[in-house]
Amino acid sequence: MKIAILSRNPNLYSTRRLKEAGEARGHDVDIIDTLHCYMDITQSRPNVRYHGEELPKYDAVIPRIGASVTFYGTAVARQFEMMGTFNINESVAISRSRDKLRSLQLLSRKGIGLPRTGFANKADNAKDLIKNVGGAPVVIKLLEGTQGIGVVLAETAKAAESIIEAFMGLKANILVQEFVKEAGGADIRCFVIGNKVVAAIKRQGAEGEFRSNLHRGGSAELIKLTKEERSTAINAAKVMGLNVCGVDLLQSQNGPMVMEVNSSPGLEGIETATKKDIAGMIFEFIEKNANNASNKTRGQG
Repeated sequence: MKIAILSRNPNLYSTRRLKEAGEARGHDVDIIDTLHCYMDITQSRPNVRYHGEELPKYDAVIPRIGASVTFYGTAVARQFEMMGTFNINESVAISRSRDKLRSLQLLSRKGIGLPRTGFANKADNAKDLIKNVGGAPVVIKLLEGTQGIGVVLAETAKAAESIIEAFMGLKANILVQEFVKEAGGADIRCFVIGNKVVAAIKRQGAEGEFRSNLHRGGSAELIKLTKEERSTAINAAKVMGLNVCGVDLLQSQNGPMVMEVNSSPGLEGIETATKKDIAGMIFEFIEKNANNASNKTRGQG
């Protein structure tokens, strides 16, 4: 099969592993810089052009779209969908998952466990917002933040009010969430492909750090999921409409809570910890589904 990886950096671990895994399985794999693609939007023959030439017909695309280029990246992915190319994560699903507020609202509607979350437009609502999510300490998150950037733990109500007022004064959109103390600065990354959790690791934040991101000094270890954790991850992926994703869970006294659903999960941490060929599993999914499945939205929405 001829497969394109939409990625801005061919040297990233995840991009390299996907290309290696695809070629090892006999596929012709191209890495295409998303921002260098441009679109010919016509009624009869839509196509994607790249460095002055029309791209060949691909059987499938793997979008590795960074948060900073979500708008343009999803437009490119949608153009491939319009051309009938199988997209492992459709543009609509990526957009859903990237919008933190929208994704939480969708998950909540389906009854999936979440940290209690507040959202407001005016700073004069801060006191009630903090009280409504259970009081201090609370976690305050920038809607546009990624990889732990723009996430603050406010230990007291006064500190939380000050941070909320500061962010709102800068016209930043924020979420205020309950702090799940019993999680102990750890979370679970579940890697979902299709309707199956193929690997899971527990990520522990560094000493004194409540964020568990591995690039912030966190560590990872294998974990055996409970039945409830596994079903929560699978259902969260289904709600977002993602075939391949990372679902981050917190272990709470009220059961697993979804923190985030990541449409472009990194492969390095989970492949290193589990010793599993996750990249190969992604291509196995494409092999089974590209010829039989069409894009559900066909680029609409």
